[in-house]
Amino acid sequence: MARKYQLGVMRKAANVVVTALLERGIPVNGRTGYLLTTRGRKSGVDRTTPVNVLEVGGDRWLVSPYGQVGWVHNLRADATARLRRGRTRETWSVEEADAAAAGPVLRAYVRKIPVTAPFFDAKLSDSAEAFAAEADRHPVFRLARSRG
Repeated sequence: MARKYQLGVMRKAANVVVTALLERGIPVNGRTGYLLTTRGRKSGVDRTTPVNVLEVGGDRWLVSPYGQVGWVHNLRADATARLRRGRTRETWSVEEADAAAAGPVLRAYVRKIPVTAPFFDAKLSDSAEAFAAEADRHPVFRLARSRG
């Protein structure tokens, strides 16, 4: 059974370090790391968190390996993702993927960032269909259109 994600002291400390590196433009996770800013769905306040953007099938994808976290709910309410690393800033419209589209992306994500594997029931060697079966627990968003 997959582990349940809990944002503990160690993860918070790691996020502080990763955020500082990304703010300075220092690549994290083989250049997949970005800071994602979303508008809070209830507060309207900007929320920023480190994420990984993966390229699969010619598209760029945001994956929530830890499930239904805050930024997922925020993107569902306002489908605008602002990404930055150092001086690079991008704003994208996003589209949530259905299970069939999410399966191959989730599989590629776990292979690229294996530290997230314990949060999935599917194993690294499993098919994309096995990952698609748990897509409802790991939302995937395609960066659909650059907004300048």
